[in-house]
Amino acid sequence: MRQLAQYQDGRLELQDVPAPVPPPGGILVRTTCSVISPGTERMKVEQARMSLLQKAKARPDQVKKVLDTAKTLGWKAAMEKVRNRLESPTPLGYSAAGVVAAVDELNTRFRVGDRVACGGAECAHHAEMIAVPDLLAAPIPEGVEDWQAAYTTLASISMEAVRQSGARLGERVLVMGQGLVGLLATSLLKASGARVMAADFVASRLDVSRQMGAERVVNPGQSKLEDEVRDWTGGHGVDAVLLCVGGKGREAADSAIDCLRDRGVMVIVGIYDAELSWKTAYMKDIQVRYSRSYGPGRYDPQYEWGGQDYPIGHVRWTENRNFEACLELMRTGQLDLKPVTTRRVRFDEVTAVYDSLESEVGIVVQYDLAARRSVLECAGPPALSDVSQPAGSSRGLEHSKTLSRMPCTSLDVIGAGNFARTMLLPHLKGKIAFGTIVNATGLSARHVKEKFSFADAGTDAAKVLGASGGAVSISTRHHLHAAQVLLALQSGKQVFVEKPLCLTREELAEIDEAMTKTSGSVMVGFNRRFAPATAAMMEVLKSVSGPKTLAFHVNAGVLAPDHWYANVAESGGRVLGEACHFFDFACHVLGRPVQVTAQTIGRPKVPDSVTAQLEFADGSSAQLIYSAEGDSAFAKESFRVFANGLVVECENFMTLSIFQKRKKSVMKFSSKGHAEEMAAWLAYLKAGAEHPLPYEQSRQSMRLTFAALDSIREARSISL
Repeated sequence: MRQLAQYQDGRLELQDVPAPVPPPGGILVRTTCSVISPGTERMKVEQARMSLLQKAKARPDQVKKVLDTAKTLGWKAAMEKVRNRLESPTPLGYSAAGVVAAVDELNTRFRVGDRVACGGAECAHHAEMIAVPDLLAAPIPEGVEDWQAAYTTLASISMEAVRQSGARLGERVLVMGQGLVGLLATSLLKASGARVMAADFVASRLDVSRQMGAERVVNPGQSKLEDEVRDWTGGHGVDAVLLCVGGKGREAADSAIDCLRDRGVMVIVGIYDAELSWKTAYMKDIQVRYSRSYGPGRYDPQYEWGGQDYPIGHVRWTENRNFEACLELMRTGQLDLKPVTTRRVRFDEVTAVYDSLESEVGIVVQYDLAARRSVLECAGPPALSDVSQPAGSSRGLEHSKTLSRMPCTSLDVIGAGNFARTMLLPHLKGKIAFGTIVNATGLSARHVKEKFSFADAGTDAAKVLGASGGAVSISTRHHLHAAQVLLALQSGKQVFVEKPLCLTREELAEIDEAMTKTSGSVMVGFNRRFAPATAAMMEVLKSVSGPKTLAFHVNAGVLAPDHWYANVAESGGRVLGEACHFFDFACHVLGRPVQVTAQTIGRPKVPDSVTAQLEFADGSSAQLIYSAEGDSAFAKESFRVFANGLVVECENFMTLSIFQKRKKSVMKFSSKGHAEEMAAWLAYLKAGAEHPLPYEQSRQSMRLTFAALDSIREARSISL
């Protein structure tokens, strides 16, 4: 299939990419129409065409991330991440319509052949096929054409803004900005019984405003907006203002406040960084509300991708119910989209449109039906369900295989995210033939295929994992690890999987059982045990007898609410998803753990900090502090090992200090072990070395992590 791709140097291309498969509980849609959002998409294109310096000035938050990465991983790794970001194509589009081509087995709302409106910048792209979760799709009623339904997402943005304004029958509302979202808001306000004044500097848009239901229009460049409002409202001011503008500053916000009545409502719609005049806003006692995209549910992964709808009695208008309401208004003719549709373009010609977005309002992209059918037929039937997990529990765990039965000549990779592209694949490229790269988005899969010279690209992980034999690397979201490892083991594959191995003891038991029956193997990405600093320390510790003490401090920092780790259903939480690294490190240094006592700060449902005291079979002990508190000026990772006549101190695995015989020696390193980890696994795949991390050791580290969480929950020591 083809998809529109944008690069960070400003290039736009139509690319042939693998067709997606339905997400769990979702649908695969053959696109018939999509709508270009001139405001949002124009902003993205303009940002992409900025120089690196301009990008840095526009996104200081991203610059900070680069500096943090450099501090913990070194400048080489940081710049590689930046390079990967700049080289990677991104999709455009978030409002589309089409016909259901396939349905996941968990979905009960849709059938193949249904017409649907789809939304979401994560899925409703300008592409011939799109994979959409259940609650980001709505059925198109009879009487609504596909080109109209393609506006649904954009109309829902306007509808949510209208709801946030609280405008009631007969109230007067000023809509500042008559771009596509502002024009749609004008129409929806009119349909709700409100009286609308529309303001914009572009005269041609004001002509459309009248057609969309504006009672009065104003060009602030020709007359003073505040005077026009006073005249229209008898001196009182409007009940609400919808700020449908972009950019930043105080001019638009100050004008809006001046136009409001006492205790009026200002709704900020879209990407506008408002600066308010405190005195005027305070004296009028206005309310400032931000309208978040399509409505309640937006940016909530449990709602959008987990399919967990909000009860209608508690949340009347979710984003999906807004979709349905907009479609109904289209059906009844109350939302007329002809005036805002200034251009229709074939998908083949879409790239040229982005050079003249400033002169357009609504652009409908139309897809060739015959071409789409041939694409779908060539692609074959997509997978319709998640990987199934075998039943059973662990009984008599067999030791993992120490040697691969025969050399692996090629490697498949599941997951094409920035981590795999930066930390894993560069260390394997040219050393083993790459087979198929699989990613949920075909655009990323195609990009990685070309960059690393894979033989093929796809979106169906089950197909690759189910093929017999070979080797596979898995770098997907944590909740997918266990199921994908199980399917790979059933197929006799040699598996590398990023940590954590699994999220529950039940999943671990299933993997235990699979390991007794497979000719394959599992290696978990506990890279820190492979770090050069770790190897140098272990060489020194060889000559020191007796129990040892390890103190490991992790200054993890506060987790951003929108980070995917905050979605516990996907990540398992920070202790399970990340602190497992450091439990494994303790096991690597000190041996077999026998007891753990752990606690966290406060009583969170899922802890993101842990302090754990570990006891080992030889009498050694360890203390792990993994904290979401602290300050970023302090090292992210640091540890000390105390032994007989020896102290070893390490910071970020880059600086290793050895204190022995009253002398201090310092060694410098630049790797956290990813390159060495890949080299060790590669040697195993080529049947030239023993397995670098036997399964029972990874299993031990996961059991210790689960035990630490049990200790937190039960407030007692847990024996292993």
